[in-house]
Amino acid sequence: MEYILIFITAIFVNNIVLSQFLGICPFLGVSQKVNTAIGMSGAVAFVLVLATLVTFLVQTYILNPLGLEYLQTISFILVIASLVQMVEIVLKKAAPALYQALGVFLPLITTNCAVLGVAIAVIQKDYNLVESLVYAFSTALGFGLALIVFAGLREQLAMVKIPKGMQGVAITMVTAGLLSLAFMGFSGVDGGLKLLFGIE
Repeated sequence: MEYILIFITAIFVNNIVLSQFLGICPFLGVSQKVNTAIGMSGAVAFVLVLATLVTFLVQTYILNPLGLEYLQTISFILVIASLVQMVEIVLKKAAPALYQALGVFLPLITTNCAVLGVAIAVIQKDYNLVESLVYAFSTALGFGLALIVFAGLREQLAMVKIPKGMQGVAITMVTAGLLSLAFMGFSGVDGGLKLLFGIE
């Protein structure tokens, strides 16, 4: 039941983009078309889960035993940057169209604070390896859900007549704000689930 709670909370209640405001750059930059948003979501999910696994092992078996916890941030950044380079090489060979569509935003996963934020959060929350992976996967799903829904809304907005003063960035920010408010409707769900399943 603990895993279900982590899963639901990470996707809806504490959505990485709409509640914690991490990963805003790809959220705003790659959300103009649903196809590109789906590709970006997949790439971020892969990097997020893999980065969480590797950084957890680095923290547990290298930094903690050697008393080098103060090197956490720099070592995590190096791990994430390496993984993104690997994903970029694989996408370039396996899916050139998706690689072209993502463009400059693929290397930006390196600086996507959502990936680093999740890697650090699992250490701070004192999760074990399985809980860490469930949290990372759930967070990736939440990121993908927010990104794809937002991309769908932006595609619909492109087909309607918007007043001149609201075009461009203005309507994008208003839409993002309304989507964030919609996700706030899930706040308190985690408390209800804890009560239902008798989790402390």
